[in-house]
Amino acid sequence: MTTPAIVTIPPRQGKAAFVGKGQLIKVIQTHGQQVVDTWAFNRADLTEFMSMEHCRTSWGGIMAKTGASMVTNHRRPILTLLEDTTTGIHDTLLAACDRYRYELLGCADYHDNCTDNLAAALAELGLSSAKTPSPWNLFMNIPVQSGGALTFESPVSQAGDHLLLRAEMDCVVAFSACPQDLVPINGLNCDPTETHFQILTPQ
Repeated sequence: MTTPAIVTIPPRQGKAAFVGKGQLIKVIQTHGQQVVDTWAFNRADLTEFMSMEHCRTSWGGIMAKTGASMVTNHRRPILTLLEDTTTGIHDTLLAACDRYRYELLGCADYHDNCTDNLAAALAELGLSSAKTPSPWNLFMNIPVQSGGALTFESPVSQAGDHLLLRAEMDCVVAFSACPQDLVPINGLNCDPTETHFQILTPQ
């Protein structure tokens, strides 16, 4: 049996792939401190997509535990979390970064961003989405303080950590190796790096 290729998500860029129902997606934290914005769309209808607000309602919480299903804006399972070698900290609250976020942070020129990375990744597959759903921010560490405030912290994941997800419908998954380098969500060095994923077919 041949080993499925490991796909690189280049630093500051995005990548997408078609995934069949029942196939597995292994998302690999290559260097240890890189946030990976993650989306999933119904392959037959991209207006149905993994929805963080619907997920939080389904889970009764703000983070997924192993065995939980990510649901769509139609409240149907699209991905199920089978394995997570991290401590389980993956943000579901923050929107994907975009040109406006970086403008507010003081960027006068264009800055790579996850919103554009999603569009570019889908375009490589000949697809487009009319909107940018809020992503599942894998490895992103955004603690909620006792008073309700949020803080932007470095990931607690380690190099080689991974998540294993099962597709519950034919879907399109998309990832962005977040290019944020102005706040330390990608580590104190604020240095985005590549990550990797793999599509596996159970035997």
